[in-house]
Amino acid sequence: MKILRLKLHWQILIGLLLGVVYGIFLSDQINYVSWMGDIFLRLLQMVIVPLILSSIISGVANIGSAERLGRIGLKTIGYYLLTSVLAILTGQLLAIAIKPGNDAELGFRNEVEGLQEATQSFGDTLKNIIPTNIFEAFSQNQMLSVIFFAILFGFFITQVQDKAKRQLTDFFNSVFEVMMRLTMFIIRLTPVGIFGIVAKVVSEQEDLPGLMASMGLYMLVVFLGLTIHATITLPLILRFFARVNPRKHFKAVLTPLITAFTTSSSSATLPLTMEAVEHNDGVSNKITSFTLPLGATVNMDGTALYECVAAIFIAQAYGVELGFTQQLIVVATALLASIGAAGIPMAGLVMITVVLTAVGLPLEGVGLILAVDRILDMLRTTVNVWSDTCGAVVIARSEGEALEGIAIADYPDRGGRRKRD
Repeated sequence: MKILRLKLHWQILIGLLLGVVYGIFLSDQINYVSWMGDIFLRLLQMVIVPLILSSIISGVANIGSAERLGRIGLKTIGYYLLTSVLAILTGQLLAIAIKPGNDAELGFRNEVEGLQEATQSFGDTLKNIIPTNIFEAFSQNQMLSVIFFAILFGFFITQVQDKAKRQLTDFFNSVFEVMMRLTMFIIRLTPVGIFGIVAKVVSEQEDLPGLMASMGLYMLVVFLGLTIHATITLPLILRFFARVNPRKHFKAVLTPLITAFTTSSSSATLPLTMEAVEHNDGVSNKITSFTLPLGATVNMDGTALYECVAAIFIAQAYGVELGFTQQLIVVATALLASIGAAGIPMAGLVMITVVLTAVGLPLEGVGLILAVDRILDMLRTTVNVWSDTCGAVVIARSEGEALEGIAIADYPDRGGRRKRD
């Protein structure tokens, strides 16, 4: 069939459009197709933990020296902090300038079940990174704990005697290669899975025009903030810090971006992200296997921006004036909360409670933004993944990798000489 010869991102777009049409016109028969999306997501969730574990252990072990691991780690964390702060400041400025909460209707509020139970402090989030039982962390998909263990395990592989080091490195390299083969098999099902997911999401939007009218200004601020960060801030970083062509890089990672938009999950999109950045951009496995799994869990530019805008929107809706100090607290807590893992499906809604609590805003204000969270979740997840891919490229270029397909100039290496692309 000719459709099977199309590139994967075109197949996904066709699946997305067909899902929208089905969800609008056949919403009463959604059960016939929703199972496709459920099975696709379960298959992706099946491979996430072993993929991340083998990827990070393999990546850290192959990086080699503790010095190089520390250097790449510091660059990675530095990039995450920089882009997250820039995203938060963008959202803050827009929310203060446009004031989307001034005309909000407080009666337009939904109840959020399980919100109080799921709320935890940022200190608890940090403490829970260290697992008491690593196998429990595996079974419960506690990604921060899995990543913490994998980094430690990979590092200490480099510290053992040569024979054990070689055997363990070869073993995890092999496991990672098998997991990527398995993942690529699952990825072939993406168009069908996206069709089922989108059809179900569209069918659940009962009064989309009314929703847009009631929350349109708030949604506009979030959309503008995400757009500015994705189309101006990150491309400028790519062009001036990494010396690569943002448009070419965007084309290289289009498939994971579309998948992130439809699944609303950075972790579920991770296999496609790694494949695209490594094979289309040309980033080495050493960089992708370390930066991307880490980024899918802790680098949440879109989520950080959304949390800042949501907190200011809720303050405006309740008539609470946030002073300069409180706005600084919003920025700081939005940055910290964006790396946390939530206990209920609406991750952003749970982590926003950290921000609201820090500045004394009512938690029930979360109900104001509940109705449109699913739509905005698709947008902010796409920005999260886009930032992850940009980060991998920036780190790769800083380590002297050529990336000939997307590079626009030579990149100076650490000794002051210039690396030829």
